[in-house]
Amino acid sequence: MSVSQLTPSTQNYVKAIWSLREWTEEPVTTSALAARVGVKLSTVSDAVRKLTEQGLLEHAPYGAITLSAQGQEHAVAMVRRHRLLETFLVEVLDYGWDQVHDEAEHLEHAVSDFMVDRIDGYLGHPRRDPHGDPIPTADGAVERPDARPLSVLPDGARGRVERISDADPQLLTFCAGHGLTVGTMLDVHAGPPFSDSLEIVVNGSDVRVPLGRSATDSIWVSTPPPAPST
Repeated sequence: MSVSQLTPSTQNYVKAIWSLREWTEEPVTTSALAARVGVKLSTVSDAVRKLTEQGLLEHAPYGAITLSAQGQEHAVAMVRRHRLLETFLVEVLDYGWDQVHDEAEHLEHAVSDFMVDRIDGYLGHPRRDPHGDPIPTADGAVERPDARPLSVLPDGARGRVERISDADPQLLTFCAGHGLTVGTMLDVHAGPPFSDSLEIVVNGSDVRVPLGRSATDSIWVSTPPPAPST
């Protein structure tokens, strides 16, 4: 069965469950899923029950929600659609990276599998979307970058931005305004005591940009391996 044969609601649910686990080990709960999809808890509980009966989810009462093998396949297909559409909108239609998420949310339910593959080929089979999230391949493989949240980097660390969450368009606008995009090199400095913040210096600049926890949790960076001892 193609993911196109699922209802838009079902497509949303499987994609949301997969996305909730992509960058964390936290189990998916009905409350987390309700917040992600933007519906009432009772609505999610009913949907989870139905999708479990359809064989797309695995869920015991009061337990974590997980995707079945079939549900996983459909979820990855939806993520592929979404991220290819975001990339197409930025690279071909000149959208800003802070504008594409909601647009792709609408378009992903309307495109066919054939169109998705044509977009992929036209773009040269990109591996990452404009925010650094990995784009699944046609056979469902996902190559996640070796990165961790900026929040966990120590004072004096240096890193390369690999991914910035697209959950908050205002954060994307802020980051772009300070030259903080995917691929940017930055240096990390501790923020003021008790502020739960960091200050970063973008490569080539001498300006310290303060970032609160919500921002540093949303920015994922890779760090160079330690220099070999001599």
